[in-house]
Amino acid sequence: MHQASQEALRITAELNSSYHSPERVRNLLAELTGTPIDESVTVFPPFYADFGKNIKVGKRVFINAGCKFQDQGGIVIGDDCLIGHNTVLATLNHDLDPSKRGDLHPARIIIGRNVWIGANVTVLPGITIGDNAVVAAAAVVTKDVPENTIVVGSPARAVRTVTS
Repeated sequence: MHQASQEALRITAELNSSYHSPERVRNLLAELTGTPIDESVTVFPPFYADFGKNIKVGKRVFINAGCKFQDQGGIVIGDDCLIGHNTVLATLNHDLDPSKRGDLHPARIIIGRNVWIGANVTVLPGITIGDNAVVAAAAVVTKDVPENTIVVGSPARAVRTVTS
């Protein structure tokens, strides 16, 4: 795990060090994740990941600047998603028992298809965000978000459904 983390730090440092063409950004992201990144994916640096190998990105995904992915627990992003500035996807918790506080508890985050995550959102470990959901800016997602649902606030709460 330490070696993968060091590799992620190296790749993200290169990604964030200067301007790169969209193709080069995708190539660096593919190196970071260890999987091909579709040419329809757009990422605006800076972008941070502390592991990298547990990130899966669908097609036609847009990730805006300043996002931080803590991916040891796994992150899956479906097709056609929009992820706003400074979004944090956190897949690790620490133990609540003070004597075990250093213990890590990973849990995967799954983001369905056609999800819109606003700026400055935090998604906690183990969360699933359903297809077509909208997470309003600055929300803290502590519970699963059903498909076609708009959530706001901290903690995020449903306010209405998405209609087409």
